Amino acid sequence: MEENKNMELYNKFGTTPKEAQKQITAGRLKGMTDINPMFRIKALTEVFGPVGFGWYYEITNKWLEQGADGVVCAFVDINLYVKYNDEWSKPIHGTGGSTFVAKESKGLYTDDEAYKKALTDAISISCKALGMCADIYYSADTQRYGTKYDTIDEPTQTYITKEQKDKFKELGITDEAACAYNKVDNIDKILYENAKRMVEAKEKALKKEK
Repeated sequence: MEENKNMELYNKFGTTPKEAQKQITAGRLKGMTDINPMFRIKALTEVFGPVGFGWYYEITNKWLEQGADGVVCAFVDINLYVKYNDEWSKPIHGTGGSTFVAKESKGLYTDDEAYKKALTDAISISCKALGMCADIYYSADTQRYGTKYDTIDEPTQTYITKEQKDKFKELGITDEAACAYNKVDNIDKILYENAKRMVEAKEKALKKEK
């Protein structure tokens, strides 16, 4: 069967080598796959040539947006261009984001590399449109979405985690109360996001009591 020429680049970029992957084992992104950003640079260079000659990007916009509780996020828009079959592509748009001012346990923290991280994220989004790392992003190829040395997405855990169960105990939320609130007969059936909201609500209530 003749190969579909339209899928040529997608198929070249679609498989992510194991050495470029890293499993996130803690934090809000636990369970997701981290992709080394240098893998994308290497892949673009292998297929199109050196940056500036076979591919390049231009930053079209960058800005800050205020979030909740003093959090500030940095965003970058880029256009990626690649030279394929001796012809330059139309702009391949990508928007990336990162936290500029984060709320941490000891207060607000400013990250002076936020724009750099947002740029890396934007490049990953443009590369995604070419099919790069499709086995990570596309559930029909391998598993579901989840990147990041750069991007932030939903955790792959569908149900409550061990860390959340421990947090329930710490906050005095009993299994019975949690199950009743979520209308399930087993604590392991509580959805991750619902457990997250319960913890946040309980912590907020405890702060008000102080």
